[in-house]
Amino acid sequence: MIKTKNQYINREISWLWFNERVLQESVDKNVPLIERMRFLGIFSNNLDEFFKVRYATVKRIVESGKKGKSVLGGEKAKDLLDEITKIVIEQQARSQAILGDVEGELETENIFILRDTELNEGQKLFVKDYFFQKVNPQLMTIILNDLRRFPTLKDTAAYLAVKMVINDDEDHENRYALIEIPKGINRFVVLPKVGNKDYIIILDDVIRFCLNHIFTMFDYKSISAHMIKITRDAELDIDNDLSKSFIEKISSSVEHRKIGDPVRFVYDKNIEKDTLHFLKEKMNIEDTDSVIPGGRYHNRRDYMGFPSLGRSDLQYKKITPLPIMGLGKEGSLLERIAEKDYLQYTPYHTFSYVLKFLKEAALDPKVKTIKVTVYRLANVSQVATALINAVKNGKQVTVQIELQARFDEQANIMYAEQLQEEGVNLIFGVPGLKVHSKICLIEREEDEGIKRYGFISTGNFNESTARIYTDYTLFTAHEAILKELNKVFDFFETTYKINKYKHLIVSPHYTKSTFIKLIDKEIENALDGKEAFIKIKMNSFTSYKMIDKLYEASNAGVKIQLIIRGVCCLIPGIPGQSENIEAISVVDKFLEHTRLFIFGNNGDSKIYISSADWMTRNLDHRVEVGCPIYDEDIKNELKDTFEICWKDNLKARILSEKQDNAYRNNSNTPIRSQFETYKYYQQKLNS
Repeated sequence: MIKTKNQYINREISWLWFNERVLQESVDKNVPLIERMRFLGIFSNNLDEFFKVRYATVKRIVESGKKGKSVLGGEKAKDLLDEITKIVIEQQARSQAILGDVEGELETENIFILRDTELNEGQKLFVKDYFFQKVNPQLMTIILNDLRRFPTLKDTAAYLAVKMVINDDEDHENRYALIEIPKGINRFVVLPKVGNKDYIIILDDVIRFCLNHIFTMFDYKSISAHMIKITRDAELDIDNDLSKSFIEKISSSVEHRKIGDPVRFVYDKNIEKDTLHFLKEKMNIEDTDSVIPGGRYHNRRDYMGFPSLGRSDLQYKKITPLPIMGLGKEGSLLERIAEKDYLQYTPYHTFSYVLKFLKEAALDPKVKTIKVTVYRLANVSQVATALINAVKNGKQVTVQIELQARFDEQANIMYAEQLQEEGVNLIFGVPGLKVHSKICLIEREEDEGIKRYGFISTGNFNESTARIYTDYTLFTAHEAILKELNKVFDFFETTYKINKYKHLIVSPHYTKSTFIKLIDKEIENALDGKEAFIKIKMNSFTSYKMIDKLYEASNAGVKIQLIIRGVCCLIPGIPGQSENIEAISVVDKFLEHTRLFIFGNNGDSKIYISSADWMTRNLDHRVEVGCPIYDEDIKNELKDTFEICWKDNLKARILSEKQDNAYRNNSNTPIRSQFETYKYYQQKLNS
């Protein structure tokens, strides 16, 4: 293999270019106008999480005095921080310009976002009344000048930094204050409609309009308020106190996250220089922190909740999730699964099959045990309700719950305590490993003895995200697969015992080695002149080991197609390295979350779904489960849906060394894969 100057794309830089694809959605005229505003919110929310986790990790490397080149794709950590900050400043400026354009287009639709200086007399009265009734009781205002210690700013909050120039102050000292924007109030305040015109004011401007009612005790000649926000390192530092339970340790770590080191400071670029200097000095903002000038409004993740205003014409049409062909809602689900395997592909299929499976198991007198892994549940979870119901019906229920699911730790602690109180047998992970597998197994007492049923998924058992995340779930009664699934649950309780698997692909022990063997088989076939191809669909691809293996396969003549939604460190299309590899990313209405692996195997294709991306953490540091597909109808279905996605020429971006997110446009016939996939399943039902 020819060693090129750039063998890999840096993971952090690739992530920023993924988020650029999200930002592209806010410009795309194929996206309804209100949805474009919401994509600006998604872009901002993604960026917040990036700084809390990835930027914070690189910063830790810098502060440790290490260069980090071996884990950062050959780039020095300090240089990478500078590069990230430069890209983010450019993206933030572009997102600000896009926001202005979208607001202008909203005005052509008679939707107006007003500032505090643009209100008419009737709107002023409404805003003042709204402030006193809703906002003022929740305001947290801190005068900064005389404080010995600067207050700890929350990384989930936005603040108005207030400057008052005081009348007749002998020392000519300005007064500074911080107002925390209340989180319990919708960021967008809908004003009374006038004719066919809708008006909105952002909560920040409601507060700005009423500043004189907040600071009545100060005699000032001028007052101004500019937004700031801080992002903190969100890594959990778990202590080693043996006297504490695991729940206590995670709870303590989540609490400590609130005062983690700052990694990004964003401010309104129009803020006065003396105010900015005062804040940076008091907050000890360091050189390794990313200091980013922004617009008037921060925490634009709130734009994900931009009000619909009853304008269905400016939003995506809601699809009705379809039933699975041959699997009606009437009758016993377990009886049907006993006859054959079924594939659920949300959100095209309804998630209700997972709920029906669990509810039926909870009530069926013949079902004796239920075992399930939990990573992220819905806020109000029917999954948890069904499991508690099963316990109340005398079932033995075991739940492996991952308390370190990032940013869902608090919710999972709450559910863990609730399930434990109801008598569920809880397992809190495996030391040193996150449990990311998405599996469920039940045992039913039948005439022939104990029979197992189960499901294996690429995504969380979460009815909320199932409406917007694409995920496969295989329902099966395949005895050999489920026997091995039971081994996975055994491993949770006896971690010293490493099981062997003939069917499942299980991390951390076998995922990497099994996939390498499958790739080696394609290499062997290609070298023997046989048909050889690999088709993969994942969220992210960062494992250098697996990248090198695909480079090797490419050089052997194996044709490789990759659909990677997010980070992709592999560089496709490089002569002598990856000339037989093509890669695209699809970002659209739904979040592409499936993990699908298709190996040609000389005409007898091997197909797997999995909870694991090809990332070091998934391959080596998590418990993941991949499952073979044996049913020929389902194999064909998976091939079909992959091909539909691969042919997308409206929402597919070409992944390349340029990282320019160029849209693929290779046909006169427009193909939008998510819409075409829904049509595909409609046609299957009608055939």
